[in-house]
Amino acid sequence: MAMLSYGQSLQQALDLAMSMDETVFLAGEGVGTSIHLDPNLPTFGLLDKYGSRRVKDTPVSEAAIAGLAVGASAMGLRPVVEIMFFPFMTLASDMLVNHAAKLHYMSGGRSTFPLTVRVKAGVNFGAGAQHSHNLEAWIAHSPGLKLVFPSNPADAKGLLLSAVFDPNPVVFVEEMLLYWMQGEVPEADVRVPLGKANVVRPGADCTLVTYGGAVYTALQAAGVLAEAGISLEVIDLRTLVPLDEACILDSVRKTGRLIALHDATRFCGFGAEIAAMVAEKAFDALKAPIMRVAAPDIPVPVSPPQEAFYKPGPDKVAAAARTLMARGRK
Repeated sequence: MAMLSYGQSLQQALDLAMSMDETVFLAGEGVGTSIHLDPNLPTFGLLDKYGSRRVKDTPVSEAAIAGLAVGASAMGLRPVVEIMFFPFMTLASDMLVNHAAKLHYMSGGRSTFPLTVRVKAGVNFGAGAQHSHNLEAWIAHSPGLKLVFPSNPADAKGLLLSAVFDPNPVVFVEEMLLYWMQGEVPEADVRVPLGKANVVRPGADCTLVTYGGAVYTALQAAGVLAEAGISLEVIDLRTLVPLDEACILDSVRKTGRLIALHDATRFCGFGAEIAAMVAEKAFDALKAPIMRVAAPDIPVPVSPPQEAFYKPGPDKVAAAARTLMARGRK
């Protein structure tokens, strides 16, 4: 095990994948140049090691980057491309949603399209409405795209390796505020399977399901609630598509209560899918209504105080848990 930052763990995964398979290459805006001079950023040093044939800077065109990925994967390569900010995925949507996501199905399963789209996400760095809006629910609504959202360095490495070597398209979301977070990471080719959630804090009274940086919001709330005698079980989804339904349902059947937490907006957010799935498959286990804790349905503000209010914090999670404990059946 090595102590690495989240960004360094991604860097190690890319390095390992490129060393194992010559068809793996990187492309994106500034992936080999000045944008990535910080050693904690994912493509740092890879241009020097692998050269411009396999680490390609691109024009500022998300549609072109996504089109490059689709075409290269169709020709037998394994592209790993970067979209700089989550909202810019809309500019790549035709290539990803109408082509990458559908070509395996349209070929009757005879052709594979092994491409990975890395995209930066996150609120609370003052980038404003056009650079901060999380679109995971939109991606999840596109059949044929897998969706990964890791919360820690070890999972980031293991999940990225699984994504790169998956036979079909994967959108891999990186929480920018986590790039400098330190953690123990296996040095070898240790992969985390897609579609397997992780119970990061066991509990008995209420289940909280979340992913990405919101995992730490949940853990802070769990610590506060524990002092009040409320035991919160925290599940880190790690992969949103495919979704580990069994992990969620097992927990809800134990606790009887559910909170879905995410930093994206509430209306039609991914938490609604979690709530619907549990209501359909474990309704009899519920002791209280399902609750969602999410951002308000407005664009992300650029003002620091407004931005801090926009992102759901531990206080809102704790309040939701207290509400659930106070209502419903025992």
